[in-house]
Amino acid sequence: MPRVKLFDETEVLTKAMNLFWKQGYAATSIQDLVTHLGINRASIYDTFGDKEGLFNKSFELYRKQSVEKINQIFKRQPIVKNGFSELFNEAINKSTQDEDRKGCFAVNNTTELVPNNERCLEVLTSNRQQFENLFYQYLKEGHKKGQLQKCKDLRTLASFIYITYNGILVVSKLETRKKELTDSINLALSLLV
Repeated sequence: MPRVKLFDETEVLTKAMNLFWKQGYAATSIQDLVTHLGINRASIYDTFGDKEGLFNKSFELYRKQSVEKINQIFKRQPIVKNGFSELFNEAINKSTQDEDRKGCFAVNNTTELVPNNERCLEVLTSNRQQFENLFYQYLKEGHKKGQLQKCKDLRTLASFIYITYNGILVVSKLETRKKELTDSINLALSLLV
C-alpha cells in the first residue's frame, strides 16, 4: 500500500525555499531542513529525492512566483515606465524591509553555486533569458504604443533592466537607505523615453 503524504508539498517547498534563500545551499543541512520543514528525512527523500532535488524544486517555485509577480505588475501598468518603476520600487521596499537581508534567491545561487554546479548554471542562464525576454516583450508592447520613441535597441535595454534590477537586489543587502537606491532607479528609468 503506497504511503500517503501528510503534508502540503507547496507549503514544504515554500519553507525550503525560504531556508535555502536565507542560509544558502551549502550551509543548509538535511537536519536543518527536517527541523524547519517539520517532516522527516524519509519524507524528504521519498518526495524530493535528496537535498539537491528539494533545492531545485524550491528554486523552481521561486522562479515561477517571480514571473507571476512581474506579469501581474506589467498587466496592471500599461505604461512601460510606470511598470518598471513599480517593479523596482517593490524590490527596494521588500529588500529594505527584510530583516534577514536575503537579497535575490537567484543572485545568491549564482554567487554560491556557479561555476561549480553545471545544472545550476543552466537553470540560472535559462532564468536570465526568461526574465530578459519578459522585459523585452513588455518594452516591445510599449514601443508599439509609442511610449519608447527614443529607444532603438530593446534587447539591450531589456538586458540592462535585468542587470539593474538584480544589482538593486544585491546592493540592498548592504544599503538600506531607500533614497540612494531610488536615485539609481530613477536614472535607469530616465532611459525609458
